[in-house]
Amino acid sequence: MDEHRRIAGVEEVPEESTLLATLRPVDPTAVDEGEGDVGEGEDDGPEVEAVLTRAAGEVRAFRNYCQHWTDIRLDKDDGAFVRNGELFCQKHGATFEADGGYCNFGPCEGAVLESVGVTVADEAVYLDDDAYEFVRLGPSAGKGDGSGSRIDFTGN
Repeated sequence: MDEHRRIAGVEEVPEESTLLATLRPVDPTAVDEGEGDVGEGEDDGPEVEAVLTRAAGEVRAFRNYCQHWTDIRLDKDDGAFVRNGELFCQKHGATFEADGGYCNFGPCEGAVLESVGVTVADEAVYLDDDAYEFVRLGPSAGKGDGSGSRIDFTGN
């Protein structure tokens, strides 16, 4: 596998939380600036975030924004809440199945998180999505969580 596409070791991807990674879109015009995970890279081009988690023993990755309010990040650089195979939006309580991103509860029920292709080889997770390039682990140079004065379930 191409080491430039290596995101992390499999053991770094949690089952009860998420690992945050920053990606660069190959086509910068394909990015919606209203999505909460969009930041600006050092080259002034857009960066986006992906959350990685393990579900049923497999690593999955999704873009780091909720389908209800797309300006809200699921992982604010402290790990998103994952329980019983479901990824939670802490802003309004929506739950997404970690194995496919389907929202099974909440105001965006029926929506699906935008998946990011990853593959596991030699105990490592690699970006396997031609729409993106791997930049680094951690957050993009984002615009905050976009929460404004909205109240969430964590008291923030």
